[in-house]
Amino acid sequence: MFTLGRRQQWVLVAVLALLMAVTRSHHFATLKVLPDASWAVFFLAGFLVTRWGALLVLLAVAGLADAVAIGLGGVSDFCLSFAYPFLIPAYTALWLGGRWLGKVALPDGRLLPRIGLAIFASAFACELIASGSFHFLSGVIAEPTLDGFGTALWRYFPRSLANFVLYLAFAAPLVVWFAWAQSARARRADTQPL
Repeated sequence: MFTLGRRQQWVLVAVLALLMAVTRSHHFATLKVLPDASWAVFFLAGFLVTRWGALLVLLAVAGLADAVAIGLGGVSDFCLSFAYPFLIPAYTALWLGGRWLGKVALPDGRLLPRIGLAIFASAFACELIASGSFHFLSGVIAEPTLDGFGTALWRYFPRSLANFVLYLAFAAPLVVWFAWAQSARARRADTQPL
């Protein structure tokens, strides 16, 4: 795995924060609007950024984007409830999935299963925490039950997972290219005469 310099990491955090802020008010794609990139943003930041402060910055941007969308953008406050703070552990699960993948992403025969495991496990944990807390704590669901939660999970998780994977599929070639370019630079530096 390659490592980004401190400045590169903060530039990446800024780019990811901007992507999240731009897409956050619309959770599902339409012909005019991209789907929410938050899941991919937290996962990619965990994968590529070593600084825990970046997680805090992204959590703050998510909260601020929601506040602006609701306060100024006319977006419904339907999702604001006692469950809202549970987005912190939900997004942290994605961050940790990316961190884990960053530590075990070696170019060997087990790379693809590791990628799949990191993506699915962190996404499922995020969905369980976020949707579970909303289902049982928000007060929106009149009679929350495990059966009702299972139905909601079955209904919403596939679409959220698909959006997540779509963003990661767009990011993957950029990550691979950057790793290749960094490796090529390092090889050139090693072969330069003193």
